[in-house]
Amino acid sequence: MAFADVDGVRLFYTDDTDDTDAKDDTSDGSVLLLVHGWGSDSHEWSHHIPKLRERHRVIAVDLRGHGYSSSRDTGNTPRRMAADLAELLAGLGTGPVVAVGHSMGGQVVSHLAVEHPEAVRALVAVDPGYGFAEPVASGFPAMVAALRDGDTGAVAVEIDRWSYTPATPALIREWHRRRTLATPPHVLVEAFEAMFAVPGAIGVRPNSDGYLARRGCPVLSFWFDPGQAAWESGLFKDPRSRTVVWEGSGHRLHEERPAEFLLVVHNWLKALAGARA
Repeated sequence: MAFADVDGVRLFYTDDTDDTDAKDDTSDGSVLLLVHGWGSDSHEWSHHIPKLRERHRVIAVDLRGHGYSSSRDTGNTPRRMAADLAELLAGLGTGPVVAVGHSMGGQVVSHLAVEHPEAVRALVAVDPGYGFAEPVASGFPAMVAALRDGDTGAVAVEIDRWSYTPATPALIREWHRRRTLATPPHVLVEAFEAMFAVPGAIGVRPNSDGYLARRGCPVLSFWFDPGQAAWESGLFKDPRSRTVVWEGSGHRLHEERPAEFLLVVHNWLKALAGARA
């Protein structure tokens, strides 16, 4: 494990790879950057890292204000988090990465791809926190007010209830409840507001449309909502991009179905490598 000092915060990250002969046979050469969601941390990827590092160098980071990373009094926004990641990757000398982001992490890696395109080879967005239309979008200002004026941790846990279905394992629910409660309240408020309730926030339409259309790299996105998937597919610029829809899954579908998730990602990265050859 390691820490990096970036813009006045200390970021925790892990940097893993397995030096085996099998890795040489199956890797497409991609470095993977794994980015968690709001109120979570890089432990979210514990289901996936052991398999991913068999084929790739895998960097998993705690975003500012989350997990073991520190925060500032202000500036705890997805756009600033993306700048942190660009600086981290430059310091590690990774070259362009495949950036994988869940929920708020989907916003963060999209900002990374738009604002720092030299850092991103491809994106994987997992039920990303962008592109919400009415009536969902109209409810975000009230959620921000509740986070700001009430018991922030308790309100955040209540907001997170929509993430689950009756089939979601209790372990996933409890793990995220505890991580949310451990996140500094000012970080939860500022990050959520920046995602969904400030001018130009890409969490809502139409702000999201023009901004996400600036992602020139290939994008693989996972959704449980087919309507959201159909909307995003119209914004792709690279013909190798695709959406995957798993109806009936919860918001954390990569944790609910980790083996299937890894298989789909692996096959898509393998196809990208073949297209480059």
